[in-house]
Amino acid sequence: MRFTPASIALAAVLTTVSSMGLSQKPDSQISPQSVEWQKAGETARKAGNLNGATDALESALAIDPRNRAAFIELAEVARAQGLQGKAIRLYKEALLLDPTDVAALAGQGEAMMEKGAVARAKEVLAQAQALCKGNCAPVGQLAAAIQKGPPAVAMTDKTAGPDAKAAPVEKP
Repeated sequence: MRFTPASIALAAVLTTVSSMGLSQKPDSQISPQSVEWQKAGETARKAGNLNGATDALESALAIDPRNRAAFIELAEVARAQGLQGKAIRLYKEALLLDPTDVAALAGQGEAMMEKGAVARAKEVLAQAQALCKGNCAPVGQLAAAIQKGPPAVAMTDKTAGPDAKAAPVEKP
Protein backbone atom coordinates (compact mmCIF):
# COMPACT_ATOMS: atom_id res chain seq x y z
CA MET A 1 0.00 0.00 0.00
CA ARG A 2 2.74 2.46 0.89
CA PHE A 3 4.56 1.89 -2.39
CA THR A 4 1.57 2.18 -4.74
CA PRO A 5 1.75 5.98 -5.29
CA ALA A 6 5.51 5.83 -5.79
CA SER A 7 5.28 2.96 -8.27
CA ILE A 8 2.53 4.74 -10.22
CA ALA A 9 4.65 7.90 -10.45
CA LEU A 10 7.70 5.89 -11.52
CA ALA A 11 5.69 4.09 -14.19
CA ALA A 12 4.40 7.43 -15.54
CA VAL A 13 7.95 8.83 -15.71
CA LEU A 14 9.31 5.75 -17.47
CA THR A 15 6.46 5.81 -19.98
CA THR A 16 7.12 9.48 -20.76
CA VAL A 17 10.88 9.07 -21.07
CA SER A 18 10.68 6.00 -23.28
CA SER A 19 8.15 7.62 -25.63
CA MET A 20 10.25 10.78 -26.14
CA GLY A 21 12.83 8.87 -28.17
CA LEU A 22 10.12 7.67 -30.54
CA SER A 23 8.96 11.20 -31.39
CA GLN A 24 12.31 12.42 -32.77
CA LYS A 25 12.61 12.39 -36.56
CA PRO A 26 15.67 11.03 -38.35
CA ASP A 27 17.36 13.29 -40.90
CA SER A 28 15.64 11.53 -43.79
CA GLN A 29 12.25 12.67 -42.47
CA ILE A 30 12.91 16.41 -42.36
CA SER A 31 9.99 18.46 -43.61
CA PRO A 32 10.12 19.01 -47.39
CA GLN A 33 9.17 22.67 -46.85
CA SER A 34 12.17 23.11 -44.58
CA VAL A 35 14.44 21.56 -47.22
CA GLU A 36 13.01 23.93 -49.87
CA TRP A 37 13.71 26.96 -47.68
CA GLN A 38 17.19 25.65 -46.94
CA LYS A 39 17.96 25.29 -50.66
CA ALA A 40 16.60 28.80 -51.30
CA GLY A 41 18.90 30.11 -48.56
CA GLU A 42 21.88 28.31 -50.06
CA THR A 43 21.11 29.80 -53.48
CA ALA A 44 20.77 33.29 -51.99
CA ARG A 45 24.11 32.94 -50.15
CA LYS A 46 25.88 31.87 -53.32
CA ALA A 47 24.35 34.86 -55.12
CA GLY A 48 25.69 37.18 -52.42
CA ASN A 49 22.30 38.00 -50.86
CA LEU A 50 23.26 37.31 -47.24
CA ASN A 51 20.16 38.92 -45.70
CA GLY A 52 17.85 36.92 -47.97
CA ALA A 53 19.82 33.78 -47.18
CA THR A 54 19.48 34.40 -43.45
CA ASP A 55 15.72 34.91 -43.78
CA ALA A 56 15.24 31.74 -45.82
CA LEU A 57 17.42 29.61 -43.54
CA GLU A 58 15.72 30.88 -40.40
CA SER A 59 12.39 29.99 -42.02
CA ALA A 60 13.73 26.49 -42.73
CA LEU A 61 14.69 26.09 -39.07
CA ALA A 62 11.36 27.45 -37.86
CA ILE A 63 9.57 24.80 -39.93
CA ASP A 64 11.84 21.96 -38.83
CA PRO A 65 14.53 22.58 -36.19
CA ARG A 66 16.14 19.20 -37.01
CA ASN A 67 17.39 20.46 -40.38
CA ARG A 68 21.12 20.15 -39.71
CA ALA A 69 22.04 21.35 -43.21
CA ALA A 70 20.18 24.62 -42.55
CA PHE A 71 22.24 25.19 -39.39
CA ILE A 72 25.46 24.57 -41.34
CA GLU A 73 24.39 26.88 -44.17
CA LEU A 74 23.34 29.59 -41.71
CA ALA A 75 26.77 29.28 -40.08
CA GLU A 76 28.36 29.81 -43.51
CA VAL A 77 26.28 32.98 -43.91
CA ALA A 78 27.42 34.19 -40.48
CA ARG A 79 31.05 33.56 -41.45
CA ALA A 80 30.56 35.52 -44.68
CA GLN A 81 29.21 38.39 -42.58
CA GLY A 82 32.28 38.24 -40.31
CA LEU A 83 30.31 36.88 -37.34
CA GLN A 84 32.58 33.98 -36.40
CA GLY A 85 31.21 33.67 -32.86
CA LYS A 86 27.68 33.23 -34.19
CA ALA A 87 28.95 30.76 -36.78
CA ILE A 88 30.67 28.67 -34.08
CA ARG A 89 27.41 28.58 -32.10
CA LEU A 90 25.42 27.52 -35.19
CA TYR A 91 27.90 24.77 -36.00
CA LYS A 92 27.53 23.62 -32.40
CA GLU A 93 23.75 23.39 -32.91
CA ALA A 94 24.34 21.19 -35.96
CA LEU A 95 26.74 19.03 -33.95
CA LEU A 96 24.15 18.59 -31.21
CA LEU A 97 21.93 16.98 -33.84
CA ASP A 98 24.75 14.78 -35.18
CA PRO A 99 28.10 14.79 -33.34
CA THR A 100 29.73 12.87 -36.20
CA ASP A 101 29.07 15.51 -38.89
CA VAL A 102 32.56 16.12 -40.30
CA ALA A 103 31.43 19.14 -42.37
CA ALA A 104 30.06 20.88 -39.27
CA LEU A 105 33.21 20.07 -37.29
CA ALA A 106 35.49 21.37 -40.03
CA GLY A 107 33.41 24.52 -40.49
CA GLN A 108 33.50 25.15 -36.76
CA GLY A 109 37.28 24.74 -36.77
CA GLU A 110 37.66 27.17 -39.68
CA ALA A 111 35.49 29.74 -37.88
CA MET A 112 37.68 29.29 -34.80
CA MET A 113 40.78 29.93 -36.90
CA GLU A 114 39.19 33.07 -38.34
CA LYS A 115 38.51 34.20 -34.78
CA GLY A 116 42.10 33.41 -33.73
CA ALA A 117 41.42 30.37 -31.50
CA VAL A 118 44.25 28.25 -32.92
CA ALA A 119 44.52 25.74 -30.07
CA ARG A 120 40.79 24.99 -30.09
CA ALA A 121 40.82 24.69 -33.90
CA LYS A 122 43.59 22.09 -33.63
CA GLU A 123 41.45 20.11 -31.16
CA VAL A 124 38.54 20.22 -33.60
CA LEU A 125 40.87 19.08 -36.40
CA ALA A 126 41.90 16.07 -34.30
CA GLN A 127 38.22 15.20 -33.70
CA ALA A 128 37.42 15.52 -37.40
CA GLN A 129 40.41 13.39 -38.41
CA ALA A 130 39.32 10.70 -35.95
CA LEU A 131 35.84 10.65 -37.49
CA CYS A 132 36.99 10.74 -41.10
CA LYS A 133 38.76 7.57 -42.16
CA GLY A 134 40.24 8.40 -45.53
CA ASN A 135 40.42 11.54 -47.63
CA CYS A 136 37.84 14.09 -46.49
CA ALA A 137 37.76 17.46 -48.24
CA PRO A 138 36.43 19.45 -45.23
CA VAL A 139 39.18 18.06 -43.00
CA GLY A 140 41.78 19.00 -45.61
CA GLN A 141 40.40 22.54 -45.80
CA LEU A 142 40.57 22.87 -42.01
CA ALA A 143 44.13 21.55 -41.95
CA ALA A 144 45.07 24.09 -44.65
CA ALA A 145 43.46 26.90 -42.68
CA ILE A 146 45.40 25.92 -39.56
CA GLN A 147 48.61 25.69 -41.57
CA LYS A 148 47.99 29.18 -42.96
CA GLY A 149 47.44 30.57 -39.47
CA PRO A 150 44.97 33.07 -38.10
CA PRO A 151 44.22 36.19 -40.14
CA ALA A 152 46.16 39.32 -39.32
CA VAL A 153 43.88 41.87 -37.73
CA ALA A 154 44.81 45.47 -38.33
CA MET A 155 43.66 48.02 -35.82
CA THR A 156 42.05 50.86 -37.70
CA ASP A 157 40.42 52.64 -34.77
CA LYS A 158 42.80 54.46 -32.43
CA THR A 159 40.26 54.34 -29.60
CA ALA A 160 40.26 50.53 -29.65
CA GLY A 161 43.84 50.12 -28.43
CA PRO A 162 44.79 49.14 -24.89
CA ASP A 163 46.45 52.53 -24.26
CA ALA A 164 43.50 54.54 -25.52
CA LYS A 165 41.55 56.55 -23.00
CA ALA A 166 37.89 55.80 -22.59
CA ALA A 167 35.58 58.22 -24.31
CA PRO A 168 33.61 60.40 -21.91
CA VAL A 169 30.06 59.22 -21.37
CA GLU A 170 27.32 61.79 -21.34
CA LYS A 171 24.85 61.52 -18.52
CA PRO A 172 21.27 62.50 -19.27
